Amino acid sequence: MNWHSLNFDWNHIRAFLVTAEEGTLSAAAKALNSTQPTLSRQVGALESALNITLFERVGQRLVLTESGLSLLAHAREMGDAALAFSLAACGKSQQIEGTVVVSAGELTAAYLLPKIITKLRLIEPGINIEVVVTNEPSDLKRREADIAIRSFHPKQNDLIAKKVGDEVIWLYGSATYIASQPKISHFSELHNIQLIGFDRSSAVTDILNQQGWNLSKQNFPIITPFQLLQLELCKEGQGLIFFPEQMGDAEPQLTRAFEYMGPVMTLPVWLVCHQELRTSLRVRRVFDILSAELEAIYQK
Repeated sequence: MNWHSLNFDWNHIRAFLVTAEEGTLSAAAKALNSTQPTLSRQVGALESALNITLFERVGQRLVLTESGLSLLAHAREMGDAALAFSLAACGKSQQIEGTVVVSAGELTAAYLLPKIITKLRLIEPGINIEVVVTNEPSDLKRREADIAIRSFHPKQNDLIAKKVGDEVIWLYGSATYIASQPKISHFSELHNIQLIGFDRSSAVTDILNQQGWNLSKQNFPIITPFQLLQLELCKEGQGLIFFPEQMGDAEPQLTRAFEYMGPVMTLPVWLVCHQELRTSLRVRRVFDILSAELEAIYQK
């Protein structure tokens, strides 16, 4: 191989790749934690080095030219190789000091992680913790996080998953709102119940209706994916919410609704990590501490 012919700057290729995937320089800059002028210069430098035009501007978006489109697959292969290299290198690290990124949903982050992180920092003060709070699954293969707490088992074979317990979901409401509801013998009788929903999709409704419920869009007068807002609206008597018992029981202003009928559903709790990162001493240490603490919470 003639290494002298490889004069491309990886940062320029990465700028091209992320801009192509995001569609705008502003979105790409945000994804790379960079600035639009920097990315614009990097893409321009790559175009000069290749002597071709990679993008055309259409409105606010950048659209790949035919030449840019033909190079995109190669750039993606390079990006995947760089990620694999980074994962492998991180996995070889035996230094305990450093940062570990943990991805968790809003409720887990707000209710469970503060005490766990406090204990973790006491045990391993050399490990810094960065928490990505999102109800969407973080892409561990693309290093959006090192460890994720999820409610589903990953499909990728190169991810390690450990089940740490089960999350029991109940309907919760304010005492005033629950007192206004009739006595029922089955959830199918909740014709006029007001529920605070996550989004306008029918996914939750379909699952519950298959179990015998009788819900429609009219039962969800308020929609918000922000679960802490759901909680506050519930306290105000605006309807019932689906909430894990570890969190709901800790709220003095909430009461389990129709408790005599049992929980609404049970969801598994998985701790997930990329297999390369599992060999990193600090990531393994955080994984083990998180596992022990979450098991203590969910399996007591």
